[in-house]
Amino acid sequence: MKFRPLHDRVVVKRIEAEDKTAGGVIIPDTAKEKPSQGEVTAVGRGGRDEAGKLIPIDVQVGDRVLFGKWSGTEVTIDGQELLIMKESDIMGVLTDLPAAKKKAA
Repeated sequence: MKFRPLHDRVVVKRIEAEDKTAGGVIIPDTAKEKPSQGEVTAVGRGGRDEAGKLIPIDVQVGDRVLFGKWSGTEVTIDGQELLIMKESDIMGVLTDLPAAKKKAA
């Protein structure tokens, strides 16, 4: 099933956090926090201003973004856990990722 968000909403798939710390300590599942980083999988057309003019969305499908800890609404579509949030809940787009991270995404 395909899902197309409306207006200024964005669909984000969380990117799983690392299982180890930088020092090599393995983090158990119960101690992990939900990642606040994800990949945009779908975007709406944009919001409207008071005059009715379309305001386009800045993020694109495939962008890696940072968002707030409690941002968005969690939904499951075709067995995949996704977040639907407003564009304003996104804090920024991650750029210049190391080559190893780009290949993994």
